[in-house]
Amino acid sequence: MILNLLSVVLIVAGLVFFFGASVGVLRFPDFYTRMHAAGKGDSLSSVLILAGFAVQQLHDLSLGSLLVAAKLMAIGVFIALTSPTSTHALMEAGYDDGMKPWGHGKGGESQ
Repeated sequence: MILNLLSVVLIVAGLVFFFGASVGVLRFPDFYTRMHAAGKGDSLSSVLILAGFAVQQLHDLSLGSLLVAAKLMAIGVFIALTSPTSTHALMEAGYDDGMKPWGHGKGGESQ
């Protein structure tokens, strides 16, 4: 019962962060802030959802379910390492291509 509740909480928290990331991608003003929202939201929400699935697998303590849970957590670690790296590479490519970040000029008007 407690493992079911914990897995539901983790999965719903991951979905909330996915929703927040999608709102950030739609609402933020420039490429860099949108990439930040996508990168952070994708990493955290994917890890939370996979952790919820792994906890759900631990409901039946057998060797097979432990291996599935370990594989799910390995996928989560892979996503946690690669998603921020790819987001940084995309942002650096945008900067090298000449994309200007959103900001305020003199007097507070947008550039």
